[in-house]
Amino acid sequence: MIRCVVFLVLLSIWASVEGRSITRFLTEKSTGTKWAVLVAGSNGWWNYRHQADVCHAYQLLKKGGLKDENIIVFMYDDIADNTENPRPGVLINNPHGQDVYQGVPKDYVGEDVNADNFFNVILANKSGITGGSGKILDSGPNDNIFIYYTDHGGPGIVSMPTGIVYANDLINVLKKKHASGTYSKMVFYLEACESGSMFDGLLPEGLNIYVTTASKPDENSWGTYCGLGRGACLVECPPPEFDGVCLGDLYSVAWMEDSDVQDRQTTTLDNQYDRIANRTAANLTYGSHVMQYGDMELSVDALFQYMGSVSTSHSQAPSPMASAPSPMDAASFLTSSENVNQRDTELFYLTSKYQGAPEGSNEEFEANRKLNEAISMRNQVDNSVKRLGELLFGVEKGNEVLQSVRPAGQPLVDNWDCLKSYVKTFEAHCGKLTAYGKKHIRGIANICNAGIESEEMVAATAQACSG
Repeated sequence: MIRCVVFLVLLSIWASVEGRSITRFLTEKSTGTKWAVLVAGSNGWWNYRHQADVCHAYQLLKKGGLKDENIIVFMYDDIADNTENPRPGVLINNPHGQDVYQGVPKDYVGEDVNADNFFNVILANKSGITGGSGKILDSGPNDNIFIYYTDHGGPGIVSMPTGIVYANDLINVLKKKHASGTYSKMVFYLEACESGSMFDGLLPEGLNIYVTTASKPDENSWGTYCGLGRGACLVECPPPEFDGVCLGDLYSVAWMEDSDVQDRQTTTLDNQYDRIANRTAANLTYGSHVMQYGDMELSVDALFQYMGSVSTSHSQAPSPMASAPSPMDAASFLTSSENVNQRDTELFYLTSKYQGAPEGSNEEFEANRKLNEAISMRNQVDNSVKRLGELLFGVEKGNEVLQSVRPAGQPLVDNWDCLKSYVKTFEAHCGKLTAYGKKHIRGIANICNAGIESEEMVAATAQACSG
C-alpha cells in the first residue's frame, strides 16, 4: 500500500512538470541565486533604443525578484539626460510611455562600458576591472545566469562604445566561466545585426548555455517603435516628440513584452523562442530570423529560472508594462509603427532632423550637411571595400569572394588573429568602421580565409583607400 502511494506521488510530480524528468524538477527547485548581466553597447541619441531595451530588461528582472546586487548593468548613460530627450530623466521602450530608467543601477557607464570590463565581470575577475561599481558575476555552482546584450553588430563582432567584442573572445570567456564551475546554467539573449555569427560554429555543446540571437549570421536586425513624425504610423505610434528615433529593437521588445505578460512559472524558453521568432519573422519589408544555439535541452526550462517570476497576488502593484496591449497580437503589430534596419537608424534620425527643420533655416542647412556627410561616408567605405576586392581577386571575382557566406555551422573565419589584424589594417588606411561599415567585416574575414598574406593586404588596402 505504501509503495503504491509513493508511486502515485511520483507520478503526480512527473505530470505536473510537463514531461520533465523528476531529476530535472528537483534540480529546478534547488536552484541557487539568479544573476543577470545587461549590456547596451552603444551611445548617441539616435541609438536611444539600446539603453531603453536594457532599462526595460532591468525592470522586468527586478519585478521577477532578482536583487540589485545580482544584476549588473552596462550602459553609456548619455540618453536619459541628453539635451535632445523631450522627457528629461525618462526612458521609454514602447509607445505607451512608461518610464523604465528610474532605479536602474549604473554599474558601468561611459568609457567603463568596454569589452575588457564585460569579460572580467563575467569571469568575476575583480582585479581586472577598471572604473565602475566593481560589481562582478560572483556566481556559485548552483546559480543560474542570464546575459542580455543589445547593440550594433557585424559578422563575428558586436560593438562597444569604444572597441569591439569579437566572437572568439566571447566564446573563450564563456568556456572559462564554465571551466571555473561557477554556474549551473546560463541563458544568453543577443540583439545585433549578424548576431548569429557570434555563436554559429563556435559555441560547443556541453557548456550548459542556451542562446537565442536576433538574426542569422548574415542578416540585419531591426529597430522598432520608430517615430516618423509625418503621420505614416497607424497604431502603436511613438509620441510625436520622438521623431527620428526608435524606442526599442524588434527582437528585444518581443522577448521583453512576452516576459511581461506570460506566466514565467510555466512558460518555457522554447515557448518564448517560438513567439519571438513569429513576431520578429522576416517578411517582404522588415524582420529577421531568430536563431538558437548551444544546449537545446535547456530550452524546456521555465523562464522563472533565469528571469524570476512576478507574483499574481492582487495586492501587488501592477507592472508599468501591464497597461500595454498584448504584444503577441501579430495583426496589430504588422500595422503598428515603423521598423528600421539597425544599419539605417542613423540615416533615419538625420533624415528626420532635415525634414523637420524650418525651410531655409540654419537648422535645415546644418541637418542637410550632416545627412549628406553620413551618406558620403557610407558610399566611401562601400567603394573602398569594392576596390580592395578587385585589387586582391580581380574585377570579376572580387565582389563574389568578399560577399561569400559560409554554410551554417561553420564559423565566419578560420584565423581570428588574422581578422583582427586585417580590420586594424583597413581602419588604419580607410578610417574607423562605423555601425554601417562593420557589415564589411565579412569581406575582411573572407580575405583571411583566402590566404592573403599580410604584406599584400597592407599594400592593397593602402591603394584602395588612397585619394
